[in-house]
Amino acid sequence: MRHSGVTVVGAGLAGAEAAWQIASRGVRVDLYEMRPSRMTEAHVTPGFAELVCSNSFGSLSAYSASNLLKEELDKLGGFVLSVAREFEVPAGASLAVDRVKFSEKITNSLQSLPNVYVHREEIREVPASGVVVLATGPLTSSDLAASFCSLVGQDSLYFYDAISPIVLFDSLDTSQMFFGSRYGKGNPDFLNVPLSKEQYEELIYDLTHGEVVGAHPFEKEKYFESCMPIEVLASRGPKTLAFGPLKPVGLEVPQTGKRAYAVVQLRKENKFGTAYNLVGFQTKLKYGEQLRVFRKLPGFAEAEFLRLGSLHRNTFIDSPRLLAPTLQLRKEPRVFVAGQLTGTEGYLESSATGLLAGLNCVRLLEGQVPLRLPVDTMLGGLLGSITDREKKNFQPMNSNIGVLPPLENLPKTVKRDKQARNAAYTQRALDSLEGWLNENVRFQFRDYVQNEDRLKGDCTRQLRPE
Repeated sequence: MRHSGVTVVGAGLAGAEAAWQIASRGVRVDLYEMRPSRMTEAHVTPGFAELVCSNSFGSLSAYSASNLLKEELDKLGGFVLSVAREFEVPAGASLAVDRVKFSEKITNSLQSLPNVYVHREEIREVPASGVVVLATGPLTSSDLAASFCSLVGQDSLYFYDAISPIVLFDSLDTSQMFFGSRYGKGNPDFLNVPLSKEQYEELIYDLTHGEVVGAHPFEKEKYFESCMPIEVLASRGPKTLAFGPLKPVGLEVPQTGKRAYAVVQLRKENKFGTAYNLVGFQTKLKYGEQLRVFRKLPGFAEAEFLRLGSLHRNTFIDSPRLLAPTLQLRKEPRVFVAGQLTGTEGYLESSATGLLAGLNCVRLLEGQVPLRLPVDTMLGGLLGSITDREKKNFQPMNSNIGVLPPLENLPKTVKRDKQARNAAYTQRALDSLEGWLNENVRFQFRDYVQNEDRLKGDCTRQLRPE
């Protein structure tokens, strides 16, 4: 070895992917996993990449955002995804896996690589030197969280995941809405949905009578006032929302010149203006209930939700301020962050960030510039979204078409046709990734992921970008 290697903290989906990508390029990996010596509130096995909730890696439907990310990972040589495909179980149009066999294969594969050194112990502090990948997930220990905050010099970890729904702008009927800010202050950046008294009262009824998701055993029903579920606020009294996030003061409806009874406000989710989030609508309503209730809002009848709301315990960093699109800390570039700790949501997204972090660790050790993916790819767009320094209200994000820059001169008929629109975005993304690979990565490493025996026999071969 020409260098000391990489320390990977956490053997979940992101850590496992990062460790594989690094080790398959002949670099030593010290992989730290605190289980089973210290278990989390959610895990039940000592296995790597244990799936603690769903066993689904998302949609396989053509032209869906999740399937586009899968296609990109196939081209990039995703290890975790290749194992998921190996242990697929029937699940309609989704990629679901046998979670036991999936975890066993990943654990055995990593433990059998000669240059992967597994340490079953807890890391309480960010290592003070060397290249590091932090991939400890949403249940990061309090000691390591405190060490991270000390490293970056600020309180930069969130411990509750308060998410409002996000909608695709082109799917809204904006003729029933208007742009404006209260009292005309600043730019008219908010998209406002005026409600009559009857519409408001129906919304309150639906919020207070809808089915909600129960807390996991390891979660406490403890909320901050600033991220209170909207249904909890609504239950405090029929006019609570009208005097809170839905207050209409300072807003006149242009069509009538009068004030609405209440106003739902939407705020840009990205600089492209392709996606908007519902301000103050963090919720624990079940997904089906959210679709039923929110599509009753004026102009929302055909709304396409890029992400639905949720609120649960989660630890993630302030990525727009702290993280570069290469997944390096801006203030400490030897430290990479991957997985849900970055503010990405979903199994597939976690493994994808682990892949890029692993590739860039090797490049850093070899004295090369870390890679940035094109923003018009799904992974590049997702990373661009979570590391956008202009973003003031950061919430975790999964893959969705709304993170991609808009296609120029797309006919309105195509914009309104979800499959045709997504097909155009998919083709652009795959073409862009292919060009990027030809320019930046001059070897094909997918065969090494799929041919594990060959890799074991030649694990010290330097497989790296030129």
